[in-house]
Amino acid sequence: MTVSDAPSTGDVRSRPAADVSVIICAYTLDRWELLGAAIDSVLEQSVVPRELFLSIDHNDELLERCREQWGGAAGAGEVPIRIVANAYDGHLGSARTTAAEMAVGEYIAFLDDDAAAEPDWLERMLKPFEDPGVIAVGGCPLPNFSVPRPGWFPPEYDWVFGCFYVGLPTTTAPIRHVIGAAMAVRRADLAAIGYFHSDNHDDMDMCHRLLDKEPDSQILFEPSAVVRHYVHPNRLTWSYFWRRCFWVNRGKVAAFRQMGEARNLTAERRFARQALTRGVSRGTRELLHGDVSGGSRAAVICIGLALAGSGYAYGSLEWAVTSRRRRRAGAGAATG
Repeated sequence: MTVSDAPSTGDVRSRPAADVSVIICAYTLDRWELLGAAIDSVLEQSVVPRELFLSIDHNDELLERCREQWGGAAGAGEVPIRIVANAYDGHLGSARTTAAEMAVGEYIAFLDDDAAAEPDWLERMLKPFEDPGVIAVGGCPLPNFSVPRPGWFPPEYDWVFGCFYVGLPTTTAPIRHVIGAAMAVRRADLAAIGYFHSDNHDDMDMCHRLLDKEPDSQILFEPSAVVRHYVHPNRLTWSYFWRRCFWVNRGKVAAFRQMGEARNLTAERRFARQALTRGVSRGTRELLHGDVSGGSRAAVICIGLALAGSGYAYGSLEWAVTSRRRRRAGAGAATG
């Protein structure tokens, strides 16, 4: 059972309790107000989680301020707030692991520090776990734009700022990997794969390794489990767009190599096919009907795919050169 019928104590609204630990990781004071909104959104859920972790990623000033704001008696309410410091050398993946190792819930849900969950987010995230074959669930981060969306920015690329993008299912359905801004996993399954890797592809890596270990299980996308993910103005610029397309895919090379047999490019290939066929076709039709921005979006889709391919090629070359140097160094040490 994910949600009990027993009312939680001390709550006049008698919200049901949920056997889930929620983890929010934070690294900067620049998001202080957004962090507060994220925390409030968890405390105001339609179900009551067992605990809420704030895992602070190598920022002593932020750690102390969180302890002042939510530590002690302030964090001892209906949903206990536990403030912890990243215990490892890495960043986001390590911060998630630090809290996940301490969590006691049957399920662990993750929310970004710049995302605010809808009141029924947790309840809807946990529903798919009623099927024992489901090991992880991805929620639906929708963009909370701070400035208007540029006309040239195609919705197929909303993954650039960590949001739902055209190409994901519109109903509950299996997916290859989740969006890290809003996701949940069975705690036992996460522990079985050794938690997260410490790189910036920790959520993708988690999904690949979960499915490799449990090939008959499923990861589901739940579009009704909505969070509002803040999009800073600088994430809607051309410079941010091209850098993300290139460098994210460059970084995937090392991430995939480290996964070994767990790696799978199915999701990436499907995205490329859909973006080219559907996205470009839609943009072209819009252009023919007088919408110039539709032509811009079609062009940007093609440019983005080219940048992604270039990034992956660059990363592959980089990996090959590095591997060759390591082999030579190893051979030299052996003969020496």
